[in-house]
Amino acid sequence: MFKALVLEQQDAKTHASIRQLTVADLPAGDVLVDVAYSSLNYKDGLAVTGKGKIVRQFPMVPGIDFAGTVAESASERFRPGDAVILTGWGVGENHWGGFAQKARVNSEWLVPMPVGLNAQKAMIIGTAGLTAMLCVMALEEAGVTPDAGKVLVTGAAGGVGSVAVLLLARLGYHVVAVTGRPETHAFLSALGAKEFISRETMNQPCRPLEAQRWAGAVDVVGGEMLARVLAEMAYGGAVAACGLAGSFKLDTTVMPFILRNVSLRGVDSVSCPLARRVRAWERLAAELPEAAYADLVQSIALEAVPQAAQDIINGRVRGRVLIDLAQG
Repeated sequence: MFKALVLEQQDAKTHASIRQLTVADLPAGDVLVDVAYSSLNYKDGLAVTGKGKIVRQFPMVPGIDFAGTVAESASERFRPGDAVILTGWGVGENHWGGFAQKARVNSEWLVPMPVGLNAQKAMIIGTAGLTAMLCVMALEEAGVTPDAGKVLVTGAAGGVGSVAVLLLARLGYHVVAVTGRPETHAFLSALGAKEFISRETMNQPCRPLEAQRWAGAVDVVGGEMLARVLAEMAYGGAVAACGLAGSFKLDTTVMPFILRNVSLRGVDSVSCPLARRVRAWERLAAELPEAAYADLVQSIALEAVPQAAQDIINGRVRGRVLIDLAQG
């Protein structure tokens, strides 16, 4: 028997409860993993609270990422005892995920643990940190260098934003953080943010082109804020867009693209090819200092996930939330 958080739907409402399961309850897959840690992401918050149409099949064990040790394997890629990471591929949405002490998944979804990381560190980084690194890589590939100018990070106090601030600062960029919570300024300053702009300012309606301010940007918000970010991009700048915490809509014009040579680069971590995932994880292992892990995270037990899910949806979570499957 092992512990899991299970979502069920009753009267069109999602209910989360802690249950004891057996390995026979798990879905099909060629690798069984003993899960040590998972993490709470915004998408997990939507799934657990039922406030987003993330889960459509019930019952479901949520958790879009996890790290642990292979217990059984029918795959040539992995053997019992191997340390692995899983992020994306619809796990925690269409396939039972990481909010359980065991998970059975397809081997193609797993990444070997990079040198320099362990399960705890990997889930402090988690899907949010992987996404942040993919955004940094997208800006680098677009030619945005540290000497090009200021780089903006929206939703800076959240999971993706906070890791993006840290990574960009470590790489020598001048980071400007957008946040609606002034109480997070000290936290973001410690991660490397040099300046701050309020969420309200960046959500103001904008003209097709505004004054050129940013060489690059990481956007997790979408909507009106992304429209303003694009209007304020400097010539040749690039935006890595990876989220829709504000809105999935984008009301903008072609003016930044055809008059300022701005590029908008979509960043996806769910179906990202394996080789790129591995490269991103290796860079995360190399770039993040040891002290960063404690600065980024708060740790909770599985039993605390329903309340933490409400908190992340309501904007009350700072940085990363680590779920320790041995707690409780």
